[in-house]
Amino acid sequence: MIEAILYDCDGTLIDSEHIVGAACAEALTAVGWPITMEAYNARFNGIPSVKTWEILRAEIPFALPEGFNEAINAKIQIGFDTELQAIEGAAHAIERIGRRRAVASSTRYPVLVKNLTKVGLAPLFGEHIYSTTQVARGKPAPDVFLYAASQLGVDPGHAVVVEDSVAGVEAARRAGMRVIGFHGASNGIADLDQRLMAAGAVCVVQSMAALPDVVEALG
Repeated sequence: MIEAILYDCDGTLIDSEHIVGAACAEALTAVGWPITMEAYNARFNGIPSVKTWEILRAEIPFALPEGFNEAINAKIQIGFDTELQAIEGAAHAIERIGRRRAVASSTRYPVLVKNLTKVGLAPLFGEHIYSTTQVARGKPAPDVFLYAASQLGVDPGHAVVVEDSVAGVEAARRAGMRVIGFHGASNGIADLDQRLMAAGAVCVVQSMAALPDVVEALG
């Protein structure tokens, strides 16, 4: 029996990954490390930004300019302020599904709450908004999902996760949870359905309108 739904945020509840991916890809390309938004998102979606930049700094064979990340963050914030929107139908789907629910995201907690508030979704979750910055390890480790389930008072085996990233699906599976993949955001990853299924999602939905019926079918 499904007692709770744990929702990822970026690319699942809010359409933000094209903003972040484009800003990072453009900045990396400009300093001599060419990458597209699609390739950046395919590799790093769902992974906490601190870990992402640890990986990149280890791979890039030259020092990044002073203030590089700060400039990217400023550009991302402008994008959030001017472009950020909820995924179409997210609020209606969340309300229709009901059950206990939480957000479990790789985004830093203050930004996570700010973005959910901006698009009008924060009130649907109340105090149950959780970030990997509140636990020891980020996705693909299971920590944030296990923490969210514990705060809801739900056994992990009775929680279902909605995720749009391979790292997130892997994290949920390691937590002992079933996962519904979501591929309805503007992240540019053409083969995301296959990636999510290969990582362990039980199915993939293309829209929030389809999500309530899938949850109902799972129990």
